[in-house]
Amino acid sequence: MEMTHFDARGNAVMVDVSGKEITLRTASAKGHIVAAEETLKAVREGSAAKGDVLGAARIAGIMAAKRTAELIPLCHPLQFDACTIDFEILEGRIEAFCRVKLAGKTGAEMEALTGVSVALLTIYDMCKAIDRSMVISGIRLWEKSGGKSGHFIRTE
Repeated sequence: MEMTHFDARGNAVMVDVSGKEITLRTASAKGHIVAAEETLKAVREGSAAKGDVLGAARIAGIMAAKRTAELIPLCHPLQFDACTIDFEILEGRIEAFCRVKLAGKTGAEMEALTGVSVALLTIYDMCKAIDRSMVISGIRLWEKSGGKSGHFIRTE
């Protein structure tokens, strides 16, 4: 497989997308944070000392997704048509799901992964006074569509 972020001499370069067509592209990513029941209860009830944990995490995740090109070297800055972050509180953990949609020349996988990562980090930050043993894991691309590589759906 060709490594597109390196030139013939092995130097890191930004991929030239000027010849690509603009297409509809979507990407979604998932991850979770494992937490104690006391932490999950505080999040569920909105009683965490720092306030609305999931509301803050949602905004942080969207903001991070929009700034991915500033965080990840060689990523192209993208203009989104939509970005959502959703959560589900399950037994022993909170699942986070980020979906990005845009019309562009390059995909949005890194933006979805960044969004879900920062959303989970924000949950950790807002709940660390209750539970410093929380564990963030399982961050992965869930689905992507558009572009030359086509449609990908994770099967688990």
